[in-house]
Amino acid sequence: MSKLIAILPWLSCGVLAVLAFFLKYCVPGYSFSALVCICLIGLILFYTLMPMVGLHFPVFAKIVTRIFTVCLIIGLLVVGSTEAVIIHASFGDPKEQVDYMVVLGAKVNPDGPSVSLWDRICGAYEYMEEHPDVIAVVSGGQGTDEPITEAECMYRELVNLGIDPKRIWIEDEATSTWENMKFTLDLIEEKTGTRPVKLGVLSSEYHLFRASLFAKACDVEFVGIPAKTSRLSQAVNHFMREVAGVWHYIILGGNYG
Repeated sequence: MSKLIAILPWLSCGVLAVLAFFLKYCVPGYSFSALVCICLIGLILFYTLMPMVGLHFPVFAKIVTRIFTVCLIIGLLVVGSTEAVIIHASFGDPKEQVDYMVVLGAKVNPDGPSVSLWDRICGAYEYMEEHPDVIAVVSGGQGTDEPITEAECMYRELVNLGIDPKRIWIEDEATSTWENMKFTLDLIEEKTGTRPVKLGVLSSEYHLFRASLFAKACDVEFVGIPAKTSRLSQAVNHFMREVAGVWHYIILGGNYG
């Protein structure tokens, strides 16, 4: 039994290493989950090896362990509180009426919309069916590995689902969330002569809090409209990744996203 306990940390590291490799190189879009696995390996190794160091350098090992543990607790509190804010924002305000809604783009695969983009298309369709007066601006440019613009892809699928083309405006230049917001507001002002003070923003639920930060930067009232992520594993991965995205924006700022 004691031997099993002794090798358990190393077995855990091995399993996590295999999982990290699989997530990084075999499953597109799960690199952040792979990074989490690597961090867990680091934690296990630290608390496994530091007692061994303490056999020869007890004072050093004690001080380093305490400092590391305090930093770890603070980090977990920051991550946990940030995640709580992200989860709270993920519910959005799907029943609130808006005149204009921007639908944020996501990856277009060679064979059609990615899972994330399909989720957003379905969310936009449901909202537009429930709110027949809303105008949707589908926003998203074309990446080097995408066959068409994200906006064009969303437009086609929404029309195929039965949405009146006159209710869908295309913004196909944006390459970031910041540009999604700014270019959409510019397009609405160009078409109507008035810049809206309130904008519905439809995106994957995990992305709504960060999207609200960009809306605030654009000086427009934000109304979050969540598109539910259909794959649980993808939702878990992206909710974790959003914590890093939020803090990247808070610390470094910048119009990206």
